[in-house]
Amino acid sequence: MYKIKDDWGLFLIKLARTAIEEYLKNGKELEPPQDTPSGLWEKMGVFVTLNRYNVPPQQALRGCIGFPYPIYPLVIATIKAAIYAAVDDPRFPPLSIEELNKITIEVSVLTPPELVEGPPHERPNRIKVGRDGLIVKKGIYSGLLLPQVPIEWNWDEEEFLSETCWKAGLPPDCWMDKSTEVYRFTAEIFEEESPNGPIRKKALC
Repeated sequence: MYKIKDDWGLFLIKLARTAIEEYLKNGKELEPPQDTPSGLWEKMGVFVTLNRYNVPPQQALRGCIGFPYPIYPLVIATIKAAIYAAVDDPRFPPLSIEELNKITIEVSVLTPPELVEGPPHERPNRIKVGRDGLIVKKGIYSGLLLPQVPIEWNWDEEEFLSETCWKAGLPPDCWMDKSTEVYRFTAEIFEEESPNGPIRKKALC
């Protein structure tokens, strides 16, 4: 597991909010700040999640996009994911500048996904709710759910697998198919307690 320092998490949250504000106001992608900690130039996967404030978790989502694999330096990936979550999530209309102060921002820094080995029927025993996020792949289909999602919905491991299949556009029992690949990853998660408010590391269990 990557170890993301608490002050790095605070930096990433503020960076995500600044990147969204800059894009909504000026239509420009923010340049990485000169004071970016050196560790944030390492390539890592990251997701940025936007939530409406003071709404139950199941109804709060306002945008979530990211990079499952470490293809960009973390500082650049966070800027891009924040902008995409705000204006390019196909499930929602683009965020308006007026909405920015009504949402909280969550940044999840991911470990590289690893294949869940073994026969399909053993997959529920090889993952853990409260620790793992999941990726399901079959053919051209792929779906990802972050580690915090099954906690928010109170799913067990089988439900988590099934819901990730749904996310991929596949039947919910596709995780039982040998031709389906299941990957797991972990994440360190930082979130605002209120819009532009205090930032904390999120505990999953």
